[in-house]
Amino acid sequence: MRPVHIALAVLVAAVWGVNFVVIEVGLGHFPPLLFSALRFLVAALPAVFFVGRPKVAWKWVIGVGVALGVAKFGLLFLGMDRGMPAGLSSLVLQIQAVFTAVFAALVLRERPGKVRVAGMALALGGIALAAVDEGASGPVLAFVLVIAAAACWGVSNVLTRKAAPPDALNFMVWVSVIPVLPLLALSLLFEGPDAGLAALRGLDWGGLGALVYVAWGATVFGFGAWGFLLRRYPASAVAPFSLLVPVFGMSSAALLLDESVSGLRWAAAVLLVGGVAVTSLARAGGARPPAPAPVTPAPAVERSQV
Repeated sequence: MRPVHIALAVLVAAVWGVNFVVIEVGLGHFPPLLFSALRFLVAALPAVFFVGRPKVAWKWVIGVGVALGVAKFGLLFLGMDRGMPAGLSSLVLQIQAVFTAVFAALVLRERPGKVRVAGMALALGGIALAAVDEGASGPVLAFVLVIAAAACWGVSNVLTRKAAPPDALNFMVWVSVIPVLPLLALSLLFEGPDAGLAALRGLDWGGLGALVYVAWGATVFGFGAWGFLLRRYPASAVAPFSLLVPVFGMSSAALLLDESVSGLRWAAAVLLVGGVAVTSLARAGGARPPAPAPVTPAPAVERSQV
């Protein structure tokens, strides 16, 4: 890869990593389901009027929109709102690589192979360590919600591989349209109209900045740049940069939010990132060709994305 493109890949990983800190800030201004709905609304508008019609069947746009937008991000925002630290969230969410490999084996008949199975076991060991660490100091329900978000991300990755979108930005913009109304309805049902109206009336520059960052920075710029890199280089050259996401996530949370990182959590990070690397980069037996562009900032196993 050219140096400028290596710098771009690192920048995208940094934007996605810092995104977890920005989500934490945004949750101080909005209820979690409303914040998620607004994130996709701002990401979709006005971009949807400039990217052209969807280049894949609507069933894939709707399927990924529900799995990724409503389920994955809804659960992630709820988990973080209920006390899951931003840095730990950026790390634990990477277990989606294991979920993706399992779902791909079940749905796409991709045989994982011994090396990939070993990587999955290593990553699960990291999750176990992280669970022990969080269980001793934080809410278990919030941890479980983020694990569930990772599982939904795995589902969306498999759906994206089936869809094989030729244009990552076009696909992501249309996918962003789908979750807006369901998330708004869930917000009205569970968070109530008063909480939403109070958040909108009290909107300040901090809340607006967080909303713009997660929508245009992490979504439009992040996915657009990632798709650009994948169109120029093999996925095996680009995907490893996504392993930097939890590194930036944990470091920025420690620096900006003063989150402590215990020795056990660092050990969990080493196991999880190492396991994800092995799971993502090992060749799967009988694997189908990857889709040409990702939907999420995920490792190479997904080829399919905060």
